[in-house]
Amino acid sequence: MSYPQEAALEAILYVAGDEGISFNDLAKNLQQSLDETKQLVAHYQQYLTDDQQRGLQLHINGNHVRLTSKASLAPLLKRYYTTSSNSLSQAALEVLAIIAYQQPITRIEIDEIRGVQSSSPVQTLVTYHLIKEKGRKDVPGRPILYGTTDEFLNYFDLHSLADLPDITKFEQQNNESAADNLEDTANLLAQFEKTLKDDI
Repeated sequence: MSYPQEAALEAILYVAGDEGISFNDLAKNLQQSLDETKQLVAHYQQYLTDDQQRGLQLHINGNHVRLTSKASLAPLLKRYYTTSSNSLSQAALEVLAIIAYQQPITRIEIDEIRGVQSSSPVQTLVTYHLIKEKGRKDVPGRPILYGTTDEFLNYFDLHSLADLPDITKFEQQNNESAADNLEDTANLLAQFEKTLKDDI
């Protein structure tokens, strides 16, 4: 079954989420050549850039492409997330805690710790400028590495990452890193979440 090219491209990029997708995988899914795919992406990117009524843009990093919100809308999105009815969700707090203690870290590694898919809360945190891309991991697929931002410190009134809740007690009790033990990580999250929620 055939689909309109730009509609198919948009749908795939939406599902790919914050990790994006490589041009090679995109071409394979669109069932067309790499050159045709790059031309389609370039055309769609220009379309989003030129249309001021669209809130999305294409971000291309090397061989990867992904959908993101336009930078000009950052103040609007920050206001959305800071309203009382739209404060950080439990899932976002969990993801933020993991990234804060274990950065740089990939979304897949976050998923493994939480036991559930984390694409949506990661995108929320990126939009809110609490986390950002810190490079890519040198493994197949080159997934994005995430870390916290200065905005993260400002948001929770921290002077530095050293002001985060102390997790050494978990390491001392188990003689291993809390990052490598899911049960201990759950305790770590509970402690950190309380700190964050008090500030929110």
